[in-house]
Amino acid sequence: MKKSKFSEEQIVRILKEVEAGAKVAETCRKHGISEPTYYVWKNKYAGMEVSQLRHLKDVEVELARLKRMYADLALEHHALKDVLSRKL
Repeated sequence: MKKSKFSEEQIVRILKEVEAGAKVAETCRKHGISEPTYYVWKNKYAGMEVSQLRHLKDVEVELARLKRMYADLALEHHALKDVLSRKL
């Protein structure tokens, strides 16, 4: 996934601008983002504070690490089972 050029603080600030009454199109143009990007952010981060957003990112990184670890262990497990079944 492509890394956003916007930090969590910037994303939250942009979302709060619109919540405060600014128009979506004007806010998007001002910050150089597309309206679909704004709505993706809104769906994903609506109502979050910066600390919550950082925590979410940390959890997502940890989840990805654990998924890779599980995949490696599952592959190793199947390889060992295969070796054992051939020996018996």
